[in-house]
Amino acid sequence: RWTESAPPGFMAAALFVVAPDLLARLTEQSVIHGEQSFTWHRQLEVGADLVVTGTVTKARERGGVYFTTFEMKTGDEQGTVAAGSSLFLISGDSALGNARPERPEPAQDDRGSPAEGQISVSRADLVRYAAATRDWNPIHWDHDSAVAAGLPGVVAHGLLQASWAFRVATEMTSGNRPLLSARVRFRNPLLPANVATIKSAWSDTNVNITIADGDFEYISARIELVNE
Repeated sequence: RWTESAPPGFMAAALFVVAPDLLARLTEQSVIHGEQSFTWHRQLEVGADLVVTGTVTKARERGGVYFTTFEMKTGDEQGTVAAGSSLFLISGDSALGNARPERPEPAQDDRGSPAEGQISVSRADLVRYAAATRDWNPIHWDHDSAVAAGLPGVVAHGLLQASWAFRVATEMTSGNRPLLSARVRFRNPLLPANVATIKSAWSDTNVNITIADGDFEYISARIELVNE
């Protein structure tokens, strides 16, 4: 299907054309990606030359944490192709929130044992995804950096999990621009080799998707569909 246009999850690569310029200024602080939204105005054509811009549009402080909105647009001479809005939670400390107990690293190719309708990821998968999107935040590939940030170990990229949700949504659509918009909330970190279940609830125009382990949610997404 994705021979003439890129799948919706490719927007992660567009975001990380510009997001590193912001994140490079925050290396001494803890940054958590709390929420992400995307809108797709046109298909992302293979071979197209697109310009990406990023702007901090809002920042508010609460309890020592700055809730920062980062807007991204990508387009060409004809206008905007797609856009996104990221909510980053930034603290003045190296660790944000309560530190979680460290756990031993799983083997680099260990994905656990996912069954039908389940998903998981290995540490090696996270390095491959980082290379594909340029999201090289060390909490996704370096154990010591993740622990220093208050995490049990490396964690899966939130946008990788979002792309799993987008993939489910596109299975019930057609065309090269299958989605109109999506809003994804990153609720808890997913660790390598942990198995999660993808659940979906459909209507004619949208789908709500969660990735969870029982009642413990990793992400939730509301996705508006294109009906062609």
